[in-house]
Amino acid sequence: MRRITDVRLPAPLGSDRERRHWVDLNDDGCIVAIQPQVEAEQRHGTNWHGDWLSPRGIDLQINGGLGLAFTELVDQDLPRLIALLELLWQDGVEAIAPTLVTCGIGPLRRALEVLRQARRQHQPSRCRLLGAHLEGPFLAEARRGAHPMEHLAAPSLEALEQRIGGFESEIALVTLAPELEGAAVVIQRLRQLGIAVALGHSAAKAEQAGQAFDLGVEMITHAFNAMPGLHHRAPGPLGEACRRGGIALGLIADGVHVDPTMAVLLQRLAPEQVVLVSDALAPYGLADGEHRWDKRVLLVQNGTCRLEDGTFAGVTLPQLEGVRRLACWSDEPGAAIWSATVAPRRLSDGGTGVEDALLGKPLKEQLRWSRQAAGDLHWACAA
Repeated sequence: MRRITDVRLPAPLGSDRERRHWVDLNDDGCIVAIQPQVEAEQRHGTNWHGDWLSPRGIDLQINGGLGLAFTELVDQDLPRLIALLELLWQDGVEAIAPTLVTCGIGPLRRALEVLRQARRQHQPSRCRLLGAHLEGPFLAEARRGAHPMEHLAAPSLEALEQRIGGFESEIALVTLAPELEGAAVVIQRLRQLGIAVALGHSAAKAEQAGQAFDLGVEMITHAFNAMPGLHHRAPGPLGEACRRGGIALGLIADGVHVDPTMAVLLQRLAPEQVVLVSDALAPYGLADGEHRWDKRVLLVQNGTCRLEDGTFAGVTLPQLEGVRRLACWSDEPGAAIWSATVAPRRLSDGGTGVEDALLGKPLKEQLRWSRQAAGDLHWACAA
């Protein structure tokens, strides 16, 4: 048995974020106990000097990497997909919901089959594939962003069945515009199937968003982007989600999708709702430059991706880089860590707290976060 002392656990704003804990490990290096620490216990064990212990990240919105776009997957891509999952593990990510943006029915179903094959080949110390995140095709045309117009579809049970029939158990999350005619029926069907639903690429007003939340929509995809913003006379879907609570707010903390000030304000408005995602595109893990995205050209500069016409398409930054940036902007490291490592578990596996995510797990598979002299946050494997 071994003990680590003076450990902080990530927590949302408003909680006892400075509380120190001791952590007991068994002879196999697995975490068997986590308890609040009293002053007299600090001298016993390995002192972490206030560093944070967290599980690895869970990324609920990532579109690909190493040149692979998840919507374009074919059988021959399996080795490169496995390599991407190994890279994600090295980047501190435990699991992802591979995100399939709007595309044709054939490519979508083919990609879902490849993901199913990869999921069956999971091995320890490799990022795990959760069910897919379908971002589209039931999106508002005016808010489609970089989603191809020709593959958008009106929500209907028939259109849903054409795309996911036979793959229902392979899908974790669907992003749609709930104000579209027919969307309510699709939301109800997805909830019956146990698939979570997110509001995104939507022109919904607050009242329409509230109706969607009443139907079971439980997340907002990339908050602020491709939707009405917060306005004092028109709170929009974000205002409604913050008002009622309990709705996960996907946030891309790269400083481009959302201004740092707005990211910090959202964290303060809804501290237990913010879920950090990467929204990383296929060039994730590759150098900046010109890359292909379906039939289009993607221009990547400093991790930011744009189409040739200047349309903002996404980023190539790792999820945990978003943690570092949000921690810098807010000066709240523990809350930033929590938003990428604990908060996503509420959607992905029903987890409730950091202790639940850590107990029984090997310390070597968890993360240790340290704050450097300059205030920068850095992570490393915990053992």
